[in-house]
Amino acid sequence: MRIDLVSIFPEILEAIRGFGVTGRAVERGLVEIHGCNPRDFTEDRHRTVDDRPYGGGPGMVMLYQPLKRSIEHLRAQQQRQGIEQSHLIYLSPQGVPLTQQRVQALSQMSGLILLAGRYEGVDERLIEDEVDEEISIGDYVVSGGELPAMVLMDAVIRLLPGALGHADSAAEDSFSDGLLDYPHYSRPEEIGGRRVPEVLLSGNHQKIAQWRHSQAECRTQQRRPDLLQSE
Repeated sequence: MRIDLVSIFPEILEAIRGFGVTGRAVERGLVEIHGCNPRDFTEDRHRTVDDRPYGGGPGMVMLYQPLKRSIEHLRAQQQRQGIEQSHLIYLSPQGVPLTQQRVQALSQMSGLILLAGRYEGVDERLIEDEVDEEISIGDYVVSGGELPAMVLMDAVIRLLPGALGHADSAAEDSFSDGLLDYPHYSRPEEIGGRRVPEVLLSGNHQKIAQWRHSQAECRTQQRRPDLLQSE
């Protein structure tokens, strides 16, 4: 898999390329992660990527042409690597909410291009011409699309075969089966008078599985009943 990020701060990718699960996935050759700065595709000496919005109002809007050229450059690079169709995602508060099911679908794709907006966003005509889907990571606003893009990258990369230490780790995550995760316990057996549930010490794998499923259902009902209603 190859993932490209269009951003005026491509250096931010060092945080995801160099550490943890995503860093190991890069080292193992499971994924390539590249950044592309639209300032490199401008034609003025100031390397301008934004301008005032038509109609007035606060803030600036990212310009069509530098972003368009960046995207064309990345599509061509992915095609040279044998990726016939790149999927372009714009990280935006106006996008559809990111879900584990969507992450699973994205992890099956060979080439992703993520567009990180800044300021008041990007020219709407670029979205119409180039963007395959808009995705939001929640009903709140951050300063740019880089952090949401990295959240999406992490969620996708950890699902790639070989990315996690145990093959079943991703399958048991929250949301993978429509439920939140069950409680986890480790050593010691007792802390402050609170013991690990006896079933987890029993060695009976069938009973442990039943307990975990029951706990996941209970936790989901208490904390996220909307997940059960959507089934």
